[in-house]
Amino acid sequence: MTVGDASESAGKARETPATGFPRHEQTFPSLTSAEIARMRRFGDVRTFRDGECLFQTGKPGPGMFVVLSGNVAITQRDGLGHITPVIDQGPGQFLAEIGQLSGRVALVDGHAKGDVETLLIPPEKLRALLVAEADLGERIMRALILRRVNLIQAGVGGPVLIGPSNSTSVAGLQNFLIRNGFPHHLLDPEKDHDAAEMIARYSPSPSDWPLVVTIDGTVLRNPEERQLARALGMIGGPRGEKIYDVAIVGCGPAGLATAVYAASEGLAVAVLDSRAFGGQAGASARIENYLGFPTGISGQALAGRAFTQAQKFGADMMIPMGAKSLDCTRKDGAFALSLDGGDELRSRAVVVASGARYRRPKIENLAKFEGRGVWYWASPVEARLCADQEVALVGGGNSAGQAAVFLSGHARKVLMIIRGGGLAASMSRYLIERIEATPNIELMFNAEVVALSGDDRSLERVRWRSRLSGAQETADIRNLFLFVGADPATGWLEGCGVTLDRGGFVVTGAQSDLNLGRPVSALETSVPGVYAVGDVRSGSVKRVGGAIGEGAQVVAALHGFLGDAKAAL
Repeated sequence: MTVGDASESAGKARETPATGFPRHEQTFPSLTSAEIARMRRFGDVRTFRDGECLFQTGKPGPGMFVVLSGNVAITQRDGLGHITPVIDQGPGQFLAEIGQLSGRVALVDGHAKGDVETLLIPPEKLRALLVAEADLGERIMRALILRRVNLIQAGVGGPVLIGPSNSTSVAGLQNFLIRNGFPHHLLDPEKDHDAAEMIARYSPSPSDWPLVVTIDGTVLRNPEERQLARALGMIGGPRGEKIYDVAIVGCGPAGLATAVYAASEGLAVAVLDSRAFGGQAGASARIENYLGFPTGISGQALAGRAFTQAQKFGADMMIPMGAKSLDCTRKDGAFALSLDGGDELRSRAVVVASGARYRRPKIENLAKFEGRGVWYWASPVEARLCADQEVALVGGGNSAGQAAVFLSGHARKVLMIIRGGGLAASMSRYLIERIEATPNIELMFNAEVVALSGDDRSLERVRWRSRLSGAQETADIRNLFLFVGADPATGWLEGCGVTLDRGGFVVTGAQSDLNLGRPVSALETSVPGVYAVGDVRSGSVKRVGGAIGEGAQVVAALHGFLGDAKAAL
């Protein structure tokens, strides 16, 4: 079942038979008595009477329940008041999905059918179980991942988005939820009765789309991403006065690799990102030259696996949560990060993995149409808006090539606008050959977009200019994709003493007044204890593989710094 299918049938209670789930045996495995006996040391026995709630949609989950006796009914409940049966679970089965590794909000309800006895394993003990019992942990982990995948594909759990399916505002919020792996479903008021009633009740103007109905029935009008995340309980802040061993700012490939390796080696890790895990790589439709994936893998899939892996080892993932500034005075031996919302996070070391922000070229009216026809990534959400249309794409690098190939399967025509006179210097050969073999991709060299126009709701026309003759042309284009490089996201480091190069990238491996007399790691900045990895680092190789390698490499330097700091106490 797809999200679209779920939208069509929303509001109609339906029994989802267990056999209807893909890979059922792996999604809902049964544990043997011997396996349950091995798990008992990780949890406590809890009993429930008929009708009692074990966990509730929208509320933090207590962990994983293993059913010892009785049956538990799993149901979906949305903000419109609809309750949909999902599945019943009995003795030997366990109740959880991937969010319970970190105590996130539950996405479904669980109620006892008759008297029920369970073994409750809290999140921290669940992570310990996955590591200590490798074979059993592998089966459980696979099931947790598949359950979240099924929830996303079926649109089960999470908010209801109400608005036209071709609305750019709807697409923007859908992209945010998809990038964060959060289930939701979309109702189009032209096709769904409940959605039409909501539109009639709240009388939204087009600028209010989409309406978002949260689990408790709260209705938000075209909310900002952070407002939506807060309403859904997605944002997890610092844990009281805890001082982490390392705070990682940025959750792209470099940050994720650092989190996985550092957490797996016993360090207390916090990871921040202002939008979603995966960074720019997470928006790649297909990465075909990453080692070990001969058929390619989407950036979202690669990043999603690493995100789950980091949680398995106990990293605290605080997303979406951005860093506003860094205090390097190290009062009490800890750095202090000022976060969005006014919170403060303290850590003994900091890894700068904030990557780069999409570059915004000088184009007339660009800001007006961002999110309204101007996109910096190409996902299935944006591709849906391009069905049977002519679209324009600016850029000549690998990201642009991957996006063009992906969009060519949806759009009538993809016009690639490239400033230079060719692709050989900036794009992998396999992508060039694929683009040349795709009949509905047109290449326009030595050209640049100069202006955009449209109404208050969406882009309608794009104007470009030849860099050779100066001649200008205009075309009716409603979707423009920009892949023109990126600028380093280092503004939050201002005033903390970290040296930047002329382009704003972080300089590493150099001596400074603060680290004289001690060896400097190749990834250490001018401030001892602050490291930089990935695209944000000056001189780094701007490739996914390079970023992951640096994320693994920096952990050895972290151990050395933390060990020296501890010895000095």
